[in-house]
Amino acid sequence: MGFILFFSLETWILLITFICIFVMYGHWTFGIFEKMGIPGPKPVMYWGTIARHNRVHFLDDYECAQKYERIWGVYEFRKPMLAVMDPDMLKTILVKECFTYFTNRRNFRLNGDLYDAVSLAEDDQWRRIRNILSPSFTSGHLKEMFSIMKHHSRKLTDSLQSKAHNDEVIIVKDFFGPYSIDVMASCIFSVDFDSIKNPSNPFITHANQMFKFPLLLYIFQACFPIFLPLLERLGVSLFPKSSTAFLKSVAEKVKAERNSSSQTSDDMLEHLIKCQTASENDKEKKHKGLTEHEIISQVTMFVFAGYETSAIALVFLAYSLARNPEIMKRLQREIDSTFPNKGPVEYEALMQMEYLDSVVSECLRLYPSIPRLERVAKETVKISEITIPKGMLVMVPVYALHRDPELWPEPEEFKPDRFSKENKQNINPYTYLPFGAGPRSCMGTRFALMMVKLAMVEVLQNFSFSVCKETEIPLEMDVAGFVSPVRPIKLKLKMRSISSANVDPCN
Repeated sequence: MGFILFFSLETWILLITFICIFVMYGHWTFGIFEKMGIPGPKPVMYWGTIARHNRVHFLDDYECAQKYERIWGVYEFRKPMLAVMDPDMLKTILVKECFTYFTNRRNFRLNGDLYDAVSLAEDDQWRRIRNILSPSFTSGHLKEMFSIMKHHSRKLTDSLQSKAHNDEVIIVKDFFGPYSIDVMASCIFSVDFDSIKNPSNPFITHANQMFKFPLLLYIFQACFPIFLPLLERLGVSLFPKSSTAFLKSVAEKVKAERNSSSQTSDDMLEHLIKCQTASENDKEKKHKGLTEHEIISQVTMFVFAGYETSAIALVFLAYSLARNPEIMKRLQREIDSTFPNKGPVEYEALMQMEYLDSVVSECLRLYPSIPRLERVAKETVKISEITIPKGMLVMVPVYALHRDPELWPEPEEFKPDRFSKENKQNINPYTYLPFGAGPRSCMGTRFALMMVKLAMVEVLQNFSFSVCKETEIPLEMDVAGFVSPVRPIKLKLKMRSISSANVDPCN
C-alpha cells in the first residue's frame, strides 16, 4: 500500500495514459496485411504473431509455409513483416530492377562498434565497403589462401587421431570450431592462434558468444523502439561488448605492428590498410577508402561470422554423413579416386569434385546457416500485383523454402543427387539460397565452400563418421539466430587404412 501511495495522483494519471497510448499504438500497427488481402496467423495485442510460437522462429516459418503457401504476413511484435517464398518475386526483390528498392537489410540499430561492418552498413556506405572488400575473394587470392587452410586442416586430422584410436565419442564442434577460427584468423590478419591444440583459447570463447543476442534486450528494443536512440547513446549493443572488444584489440594490435614495420602480408587486413593509405594520400579518392574504424569492423565481423557459419556447416555435414553411411562411402570413393593413397589435396582437383559439391549443397539445403534473409522497402513498390509499402520488412524464409515439398520432393531426406550435374540445371536458383542472392549475397561464398570442402575431404581420407548412442536423433534446434542444435552433436570416428581407402567398400 505504501508503494502505491509513493507516486502522486498526477504521476499515476500520466503513467496510465502512457500505457494506454502505448498499447493502442501497438494495436494500430496490426491490420495492414488484412487490408492487402494477404493471409497469415492472427496477431495478439501488441505482441503480434511472435507470441504464438514459443520455439524456433524458422520452424514457425515452416509451419506457416505449409498453411499459407508462398506468401503470408506476420507481425514481429509491432513490426509487420511480409514473408515471400515465390521464386519470381524473390528474383525481383533480390536481384532485378526492384533491387534498388530493397538494398538494405533490417537494421536493429543496437550494433555497438560494428555499426559500419559491411553486413550492417547501408546504401552508399555499403556499396563503397563491398567494392573495396571484393578483391579479397578473387580466384587468385583464394588459391593463395588454400595453402594456409591446408596447414590447419592437417592439424585438424592430427587432433582426431587419438580419438579414433581410443574409440572415443567426440563433440564434433570441438574440432571443426577451432579449425574454422584458425583459418579465419590466419587468412584475414595472418595470426595463428593454434586453437586446435589450445581449445581454451579465449578466441573460441568469444566467437561462440558473439551472435548469442541477449533475449531480454532483443525483446525490449522490439517492444520499446522509442528508447532506441537513448540505448544507442548509452552504448548498449546486441553484440557482447567483451567479445567485440577482444577481437578489436587483436586487430588493432596487428594493424599497429604492420604500420610500424616494413613487413607486409597478403591477407585481407593488408589489402584494407592499402586502401586506407591510398584514400589518405589522395584527396580526390578519400571518399572511396576505408576509415580506421571501418577496417577494424570488417575484419572483426568476417572472423566471427565466418567462423560460426563454417563451423556449423561442417558439424551438420559430419552429422548427415554419419546418418547416411552409403552416401559417405560413395563420397570416400570419389575422394580416393581423386587423391589416391591419401595423397595431398590439391586446389583444382578439389574444386572439380562433383559428388563432394552435391553433398555439401544438399547439407546446406537442409541446414542453411542463415535461416532468413531480410530486406526493407525504401519506397512503395508493386511486385506481382502486391503493393509493398515503404518501410515494410520483406522476409525470405530460407529454411522453409529449402524444405518446400513442391520444390524439393521428400524434403526431409538427405539426397545429394538433387544437385548432380544432370539435375542441378533444373533447379531454380531462387529456390536455393544458403548464401543469399544478388548484389547483397555473401561475398565469402567461395572462400567458405573451399574451407568446408578441404576439411571434410582430409578428414574422410583418414576417418569415417558413425552415429552412437550419444547421437541425438532427431535434433532439437536452438532458438538462436543461426541454424544450430540446442545440444552439441556427438559422433564416433573410425580409422581408415591406406588399403581400405582404395577398395570399393561395396565389393
